[in-house]
Amino acid sequence: MLGQPAGLDESSPIFSIAAAAELAGLHAQTLRQYDRLGLVEPARTAGNTRRYSMRDVGRLKQVQLLSGEGVSLEGIRRILDMSDENRELRERVRELEGALADAVMQQSGRRVFAAGHAGITSIRAGARPSRPGAVVLWRPHRRD
Repeated sequence: MLGQPAGLDESSPIFSIAAAAELAGLHAQTLRQYDRLGLVEPARTAGNTRRYSMRDVGRLKQVQLLSGEGVSLEGIRRILDMSDENRELRERVRELEGALADAVMQQSGRRVFAAGHAGITSIRAGARPSRPGAVVLWRPHRRD
């Protein structure tokens, strides 16, 4: 399987309006209307020509699906806005979780726990559990 050319991903604006319309199964005029309504926001070239990405084409297909299910264009816009906000918030939560984990791992005196027949016990960081076969819970340092 061939790899993607360097620098291209699903958000790279590479499709003309005609190509994006064909990929999405829509008419080019429909894409222009969706752009005016803010349902999809294609990139623009220096000459102000629309350029669509694979992400835009996916969004157009999602608009078409919701429209086919009877959702109004205003309702679709709201759904897409909430979906975008949800994705952004999830990304932010992942970033914050990583930062918190890094901060906890850098604290002196962090706690390590071991589980064995006697239950769960706290042990000093770097120490081994006293009983063979005990399970130690720890979180490795992330390496970037």
